[in-house]
Amino acid sequence: MNLPELGAFLRTRRDRIRPGEVGLPQGPRRRVPGLRREEVAQLAGLSVDYYTELERGSAKNGVQPSAQILAALARALRLNGDERDHLYHLAERPIPPSAHGASAHVQPALLGLLDRLSNTPARVITDLHETLVENDLALALLGRSPAHRGPAASFVYRWFTNPQAREMYPPKDHPHHSQVFVADLQAAAARRGRDAEATKMIAVLRHRSQEFAALWDTHDVAVRRMDHKRIVHPLLGLIELDCYNLFSEDGRQRLLWFTAPPGSRGAQQLELLSVIGTQELNVTEGTAPERLSVAESGTQR
Repeated sequence: MNLPELGAFLRTRRDRIRPGEVGLPQGPRRRVPGLRREEVAQLAGLSVDYYTELERGSAKNGVQPSAQILAALARALRLNGDERDHLYHLAERPIPPSAHGASAHVQPALLGLLDRLSNTPARVITDLHETLVENDLALALLGRSPAHRGPAASFVYRWFTNPQAREMYPPKDHPHHSQVFVADLQAAAARRGRDAEATKMIAVLRHRSQEFAALWDTHDVAVRRMDHKRIVHPLLGLIELDCYNLFSEDGRQRLLWFTAPPGSRGAQQLELLSVIGTQELNVTEGTAPERLSVAESGTQR
């Protein structure tokens, strides 16, 4: 592992990023042109001491960044594909072979847009519906995504194999979501070609879910670009929102965000959600504990 070169590379990438580009305040007194070390550590979810050791390129404390840490740094520093690969080479780690999974490299353009959607629930997902990164409002609206690997990292997989995953939507809406998920997955699988990850997930789903197998055999295909969703929130009850998707150039990642017409009940609930955030939430995506309606929470206008 070339720690001195790794540290130098991280330092130069940090210097070129302005705080506003990653959703941080500029501040009147900055002694560095780009991000501070503590800001990079915050964005990557690392301790300041650990990141400092990485930048210093010192091996005295046994610094050995994992693939997950490298992926987090690539996202925090908005590295493009070539820069991401270079980072992995310097750390002597295998380059992630695909655009999905825990170590996936989020498209910098999608990350830049996500940073600007601070007042809108938004997340970046893969075409297999694995959550890569999300903002605080998405976390408050949808709950924390389980830390699964393999097929179970996909919400579509959990939808057809884990009944709890469906609790975030009213039962009446389940058939619609099942059809939409399968049609979207048909398009993703064809686009990927002979992709081992997608092929394995589809095979397991056909074996485990009769509903999935029946829908898959219809061969209906439709890329999900927009949908109207009714989400069961643990505190605010039923929230009606419009969901939009913006795709990366290769179609393997998408920025997904939720909005509601101004003045609507859904808009009021999103406004309240931005206030309460995740303070009172300790739930996982796809679960629906006891909840309050907007009226019960004192926000009815």
